[in-house]
Amino acid sequence: MKLVDPLYGTFEVEDVIAELIETDAIQRLKKIHQGGASYLINPKWCVNRYDHSVGVCLLIRKLGGSIEEQIAGLLHDISHTAFSHVVDYVLKNKQEDYHEEIFENILNQSEIPKVLSENGFHHKDILSRNWGILEQDFPDLCADRVDYTLRDMYTYGVISKKEVNTFLSTLLVSNGKICINSIESAGWFVSTYIKVVIDFFLNPYNVYGNQQFAQILQFSLESEIITLEDLQQDDESVLEMLWKNPNEKLKNLLQQLHPNVLVEDNEDEYDIHVRKKTRIVDPLVYIGGKTKRASEVSKTVRKQNKEALEKSLKGAFVKIINS
Repeated sequence: MKLVDPLYGTFEVEDVIAELIETDAIQRLKKIHQGGASYLINPKWCVNRYDHSVGVCLLIRKLGGSIEEQIAGLLHDISHTAFSHVVDYVLKNKQEDYHEEIFENILNQSEIPKVLSENGFHHKDILSRNWGILEQDFPDLCADRVDYTLRDMYTYGVISKKEVNTFLSTLLVSNGKICINSIESAGWFVSTYIKVVIDFFLNPYNVYGNQQFAQILQFSLESEIITLEDLQQDDESVLEMLWKNPNEKLKNLLQQLHPNVLVEDNEDEYDIHVRKKTRIVDPLVYIGGKTKRASEVSKTVRKQNKEALEKSLKGAFVKIINS
């Protein structure tokens, strides 16, 4: 199978990856929006978890990761529920990791173990390992973190393809971790990442869309209109299920999700205040045969991260002007 990605280019992939991509579990991700319910407010926020998952797989490949780690990258988001992290807001899950809690169960119920077995792999061998390129704790870089940053910001027109290519050319893997061989490139990525976690994640329209939908899900679960298991479908299916229900309160809540909503940042008079999971990156920079944190080398990075941390801890204050 030939895969063409707007960020990483064209790749010819092995049969096992091609077959996994065609499974229902992976295809379902085409209808799971990465930004949760925010696309109902702004249809341009349309990145899906399928493109991200394939992208993570290809980025790992580009960085020299094994076929097993590429498979792990492709599969890492299969357990995301409809509307992605909105379920975490409903469950008051500050780590935003409900999808990780149900991952093994979702995997075992899928056709993925069979596909892997038929191609000479065992899912437990692949998914029980800690893959250094795929996942790292903050503040390190990892393929997951790099891909959603580049993909979101490129798709939404914040960064250019030239900037993406320049950044990718500076990446390398040292001692199993993604590093950058240029302090300028590291500073660019820190700045770009902050745009994701502050300007996008805490955008008042993004916050409103997801908090409003969390309220809808909360009401629907408490009223037994849906179950948590229903959320293992996709965005379209869950939304259709909700709209078909005759409950008047539910219909009223749903009608408040549309592109003509008007909200604003307003710390003095606000209807919604949220703090998201704190996300700060401080990339490892590999220069002169030595590895250091970008913040050790760059005052700009230190200042940017300090300001981003303060904003993140303060959270978003959203005033609803018209819903």
